[in-house]
Amino acid sequence: MVIHDGYENLNLFSPVVTLGIFDGVHRGHMALLDFLVSRARAIKGESVVITFSPHPRLVLEKNNTNLSFLTTMEEKKALLENANIDHLIVIQFNNEFSKIPACDFIKDILVEKIGTKHLIIGYNHHFGKRGEGDFNTIKQCSEEHALVVEQVQGFHTEEGAISSSSIREALLKGKLDEANRWLGYSYSVSGTVIEGRRIGHSIGFPTANIKPDSQYKLIPCNGVYVVEVKLGNQIFPGMLSIGSNPTVNEDIRFRSIEVHILNFEKDIYGRKISVIFRKRLRDEKKFDDLKKLTEQMRLDKQDTLRFLT
Repeated sequence: MVIHDGYENLNLFSPVVTLGIFDGVHRGHMALLDFLVSRARAIKGESVVITFSPHPRLVLEKNNTNLSFLTTMEEKKALLENANIDHLIVIQFNNEFSKIPACDFIKDILVEKIGTKHLIIGYNHHFGKRGEGDFNTIKQCSEEHALVVEQVQGFHTEEGAISSSSIREALLKGKLDEANRWLGYSYSVSGTVIEGRRIGHSIGFPTANIKPDSQYKLIPCNGVYVVEVKLGNQIFPGMLSIGSNPTVNEDIRFRSIEVHILNFEKDIYGRKISVIFRKRLRDEKKFDDLKKLTEQMRLDKQDTLRFLT
């Protein structure tokens, strides 16, 4: 996959294009992307995905400090590459860009700059100023440019249509199995290992404290999870805790992400690490003392090993 920063000076061959945020690149997105790739192959053209950076909500919403997303841009790029896309165009999103009317976007950018011949639209997709570009508007604006437009229906499960917002909600409610099923892969968080309070060392369960790469990366709800830990090219089993550590900490505003890597003793402070969420074991709990916390962690370790093996 070739990644383009912007849409100037492109030289694409019969591009078949879709566009969107693609937060999570979930199974619903994959259905659209599979259709895109098949259409491009059918006309012997190239498949092209357009996305935006930063996320439009970070630009358009004044109170955006509480926003969270399933994927960083780097994660999104990797997932899109796995979808066998030929080209990814990343357009810088700002207030000026947000004011471009849908028909002008089609004419000036999709047709004249990118050379789009075939446009694929998701079932509920809108673009352009104030989201005015729904499917009917897009189709009308495209007719004078001989641009073929097709709409792909949403991917449905028994619970309904898959969406990024429903996956975010599932993760925040502790429904990890549901979120992973809708994603089509196991959710992950990447970050840097930082210095912690070293309480885990004192009870025989040393942990690596993780500072996520992005402040907007969604962190699942508090609790204890079975994870796989990716360090370099190696994968290790682990159990991870998200929360305020209520047994040893009274400040509920404090929130940490700590992973105990099983049978691992190396110093990895400052190293990049990824944790892949495989199963949610239990809620966060306050214990009477460290001894009872340690007993529970031994049970968590047994459950972790049982699940991963």
